[in-house]
Amino acid sequence: MKLSKEDREKISAAVAEAESKTSGEIGTAIIAESYDYAIYELFFSVIVGFVYFLVLLFFHSSLENWLSSKFWDYNNVYLTAFYGFSTFLVITITYLFSNIPAIDRLICSKKVMQRKVHERALRHFVESGIYNTVHRTGILIFISVLEQRVELLADSGINELIPQEKWNDIVQKIVDGIKAKTATENLVEAIKICGDLLAENFPIQADDENELSNEIEVLER
Repeated sequence: MKLSKEDREKISAAVAEAESKTSGEIGTAIIAESYDYAIYELFFSVIVGFVYFLVLLFFHSSLENWLSSKFWDYNNVYLTAFYGFSTFLVITITYLFSNIPAIDRLICSKKVMQRKVHERALRHFVESGIYNTVHRTGILIFISVLEQRVELLADSGINELIPQEKWNDIVQKIVDGIKAKTATENLVEAIKICGDLLAENFPIQADDENELSNEIEVLER
């Protein structure tokens, strides 16, 4: 999911429009992946390599005959080297392929990815200052592309009045947009719904100030 300049402008305009009728603040952020998952990819690759090695053992005699036909000075070292080198090669290739997003999502459990996205969203919630608005009425819409997950975090002032089920519906709308390749349109609509919810409970005040940027933040891990 890549955002063009036009996409960013649409999202920024949607946030500005939503905040024009509420004292709440809406922050948006997108990240390619919330965690590198390297340890999970490596563990998976080693398991594949081990399975490959076990399969080779069933063909020990055939491999030995094949190698002996290729080298006139064949000895057992050649077979051992073949086992070691080919197993290492399988592990390396598997590790490289495991970095493909679709494969990464198969390797890592949904529970692990959910936890990592939540942790990264919480970190940004604090680092961006959304947790520290004047009336504690900030929300964060956090999109993690690799995991195809969205976190919507609301500050304490909001959670007291708006039930979690409302946020869950908004999150699902954005997730559906990512999967259907209509992420920007769905996000803009989700922001509008957030603005309406906030306006019902936190109408605009005369002294209201825009405490957060309207721009969507593109984050690094």
